[in-house]
Amino acid sequence: MKKSCPNFYSNNRLNAHGYSVGQRLLELLVWREGRSGKRETRVLGILQFITNSLWRAIYNKPADALEKSRDHEDEYMISDNDPMVNTYISVPKEMNQLNCAAFQAGIIEAVLDSCMFPARVTAHSVPNETWPGKTVFLIKFEQVVLDREAEFIS
Repeated sequence: MKKSCPNFYSNNRLNAHGYSVGQRLLELLVWREGRSGKRETRVLGILQFITNSLWRAIYNKPADALEKSRDHEDEYMISDNDPMVNTYISVPKEMNQLNCAAFQAGIIEAVLDSCMFPARVTAHSVPNETWPGKTVFLIKFEQVVLDREAEFIS
């Protein structure tokens, strides 16, 4: 009887590695942009920083889309039609739940947490005819972020 090798890589482990990279990357970007003492205080502002500045620093292009969920007030989605981290990786059939973009989700989560926007970020493959490798990063903010955002509106 052949034993299967243990699953050394999972979405959670890739997310954790991305988280440590994201913390350092945010520090580097803030230093490069010279944003002394200035920080984002609104949800849309931090998400635009991620989809433009962060994506451009890592992948030399902005993210393909930023959307707000219609069904849930606390969810946003960032789309990448062809994520760089999935380009040269083939996932075995027995590991079909593995999405290497979970590393990228960890980077996003670290930036949000470090900027005082606690959230959980997950990567989901959403292939279509045009973009077979399309990935959507689902951002689910904690209630404290929504409460703070409501204070700005009122």
